[in-house]
Amino acid sequence: MKKPWSGRFKQSTDTLMEQFSASISFDRRLYAYDIEGSIAHCQMLAKCKIISQAESKKIVGGLKRVLKEFESGKFQCDDRLEDIHMNIESRLTELVGSVGGKLHTARSRNDQVCLDIRLYLRDEVAEIVQGITQLAKTLLQLARKHTDTIIPGYTHMQQAQPILLAHHLLAHIEMLVRDRERMEDAFKRINVMPLGAAALSGTGFPIDRKYTAKLLNFPEVSHNSIDSVSDRDFAIEFCSASGILMMHLSRFCEEVVLWSSCEFGWLELSDAYTTGSSIMPQKKNPDAAELIRGKSGRVYGNLVSMLTLMKSLPLAYNKDLQEDKEPVFDTVDTVKVSLAIFEGMMKSAHFKKIPLDRVDISGFLTATDMADYLASKGVPFRQAHEITGQTVAYCIASGKTLQDITLKELKKISPKFNADVFDHITLENSVQKKNVYGGTAKKQVLAQIARLEKKLKIKSTIGEKK
Repeated sequence: MKKPWSGRFKQSTDTLMEQFSASISFDRRLYAYDIEGSIAHCQMLAKCKIISQAESKKIVGGLKRVLKEFESGKFQCDDRLEDIHMNIESRLTELVGSVGGKLHTARSRNDQVCLDIRLYLRDEVAEIVQGITQLAKTLLQLARKHTDTIIPGYTHMQQAQPILLAHHLLAHIEMLVRDRERMEDAFKRINVMPLGAAALSGTGFPIDRKYTAKLLNFPEVSHNSIDSVSDRDFAIEFCSASGILMMHLSRFCEEVVLWSSCEFGWLELSDAYTTGSSIMPQKKNPDAAELIRGKSGRVYGNLVSMLTLMKSLPLAYNKDLQEDKEPVFDTVDTVKVSLAIFEGMMKSAHFKKIPLDRVDISGFLTATDMADYLASKGVPFRQAHEITGQTVAYCIASGKTLQDITLKELKKISPKFNADVFDHITLENSVQKKNVYGGTAKKQVLAQIARLEKKLKIKSTIGEKK
């Protein structure tokens, strides 16, 4: 098959090389965006009198027919035509004749593919933002149900202080809110129109790039033609934001795995998001959480692939850039399905009632409150910390907890202890005393829920997918 660039070549392309260089196997998913961009480009050419209105109408009609063929599943891609751009142009020419060849006037595949990826990511990021928002809202509903549920908070995976379960869930929502903001911010760099840069230096035809941008709903046109065709920062930024998002999901998934274990026994996952064992009949495995946790690695890998691809790449366009699509496509697919699965898993999950004696397994969850009690009595905190540490050591040696020890025993350790200390070291009072902004006291947690509800009701700055 004759190549569109075959004019200066005497030999045909090696078959293996033809297969090696073709991208149609993966870039065919850009077909709708390639056609959308081509229609706008064609209409701009007609406006600028580079082609006639009649030619434009004929080309646009042909492109719409090609789109219908794709949507109906009738379009057959040809690997010999290398990519989605040439497959569409070839079919267009079959449908409308040689006038179809005028579509490529004043553009190159270099700026064409940049446009396609930006159009694609613009829609996909809008969907991802919706997915993040929906997950955050689901977790917020869960938090509302547990503003009185006390759980142990951990540091170093050791019981640290009592907190409200709602407070813990809100921490994950805060991460998701930042993820949404990062995606919205990355969208600004995605939403720039590169068409008109042509191969690298612009074009000698009197085109109107701003008109094309208006047709495609781009608020900004790229400013440097060389940068326009060689820039993939927007894609790297998307992969980076996705990597952080997947890291956040992975952290939560680790907790889901722990909480649903027999050792914790806090969380019951729906059968719809768990699997069994082929040999152990009793097993109920948290596969959804484990898979999301695992898939974070492939998204990290896609980011590293993109950074490595661009490392030391000279200006302007290089064939290396063909390798940008698969990491981006895979990141989009992985992030979208992970958000959907995680949202479904948490929406159908059930937190069990945790008895207070199981909350404070160590028996020393309110040790910090005891130290704070002594500090409130005028004991310097460092000294209060030491006295409390001595108390804990005594309890361990005596087989007791802070709730078991008597006032008489406490008095032997420090005369500063009085009977009111026992009110300060209950789990409930410990939680309610953390009444600082951002703390775990119920009043603060309710205020944070109200703040996040208001924030999540605000429509995304990038709107919805068309």
